[in-house]
Amino acid sequence: MDRYITAPYDDKTAKELHSGDYVYITGTIYTARDAAHKRMYEALERGEALPIDINHNVIYYMGPSPAREGRPIGSAGPTTASRMDKYAPSLLDLGLKGMIGKGKRSDSVRQAIIRNGAVYFAAVGGAGALLSKSIISSEVIAYDDLGTEAIRKLQVKDFPVIVVIDSEGNNLYETAIEKYKED
Repeated sequence: MDRYITAPYDDKTAKELHSGDYVYITGTIYTARDAAHKRMYEALERGEALPIDINHNVIYYMGPSPAREGRPIGSAGPTTASRMDKYAPSLLDLGLKGMIGKGKRSDSVRQAIIRNGAVYFAAVGGAGALLSKSIISSEVIAYDDLGTEAIRKLQVKDFPVIVVIDSEGNNLYETAIEKYKED
């Protein structure tokens, strides 16, 4: 089913999204990759505030290429989500409602998704130039010294993703394999 949502989004919206749904996100999302996640995790361990408000927000695991003239961002494809699995449960417990990446997630992340009523989305790997066309603006807001891994605030319009793990823990990567075996 095609769904159009606005980010940040609430618990009700998260519960209405189901594994396999095609979703088009409009609104504000944030980028953070490995190095930014490590810094946020260390800040939490020290009892410090995060540089962004995690509650009800979406983090896109992406580090863009440089923007071409007249564009807000360069190629903006997803990175492998499992590299953030060590940090994701803590952020989900703080109210993170969505993550966008590619590839499988650990069982601890799946359990945190269920516990917090969140969603894991996948974006199409290898389609970064196409995905960048849905990004209206990009602003570095934290960890500027990390270059492409800095945290960015993105304004997106109809950013295309698919629900892989929904708030009930249904995992498209598992159900699709079973459905394929049946056909």
